[in-house]
Amino acid sequence: MFEIGINLTSSQFDKDRPQVVERARTAGLSGMLITGTSARESIEAQMMAAEHPDFCWSTAGVHPHQASDWNEQVAANIRQLAELPNVVAIGECGLDFNRNFSPADLQEAAFTAQLALAKELQLPVFLHCRDAGERFAALLKPWLADLPGGVVHCFTGTRQELELYLSLGLSIGITGWVCDERRGLELREMLPLIPAERLMLETDAPYLLPRDMENKPKNRRNEPAFLPHIVNQVALWRGEDPQWLADITDDNARKLFALPERR
Repeated sequence: MFEIGINLTSSQFDKDRPQVVERARTAGLSGMLITGTSARESIEAQMMAAEHPDFCWSTAGVHPHQASDWNEQVAANIRQLAELPNVVAIGECGLDFNRNFSPADLQEAAFTAQLALAKELQLPVFLHCRDAGERFAALLKPWLADLPGGVVHCFTGTRQELELYLSLGLSIGITGWVCDERRGLELREMLPLIPAERLMLETDAPYLLPRDMENKPKNRRNEPAFLPHIVNQVALWRGEDPQWLADITDDNARKLFALPERR
């Protein structure tokens, strides 16, 4: 099984980062994608991925929350990173109108600039969208024919948004949000609508610890070693064999990010 979204640069992992990676291996993961959300964290993500060749890769991009920081120097840094072999996607990029930590116009400018870079370098996009579905799709759609593909990471939107993203040919990343009996029920009902070849799985650790896990850690921190729980639950709700789902979602990630076949 492949973890497409781990925020390994988070300070929550400062005391045991190597052990987090080792526990992921022990839990049966075949690889992980470390998320870059700013110029600094994208550099850190690439360096962390380099410490675990053939198991970790990274993305390079600027999250919409940090879109106000986008400038020529940041663009140059992201480009330089994206040309390295273990950086396999542009992002996390997109729009977030839920909190608007950066003004909408700056979010749109940074998103469009990263789409242009992805086109130039022929890299897939690792996408974020919250409360901005229509505008997000409108900005993204003109670029898709010239991109290798993209995944809407940590999808928690509506059925209308899901159908829109699928119609655009995008893959869908599902996290432990779906395991939340308070907030995740609508998403749980939508799981069967996602074609198996478009589904990817992730923890978004250290966030979104699955609420239905037994023996949850006392610190409430999520980590990639808990991905098997998400796989099992998603397989249950989709009516599929967990090992089959683990394998096909692993294959989907490796295909989108142009990674070697799993060993």
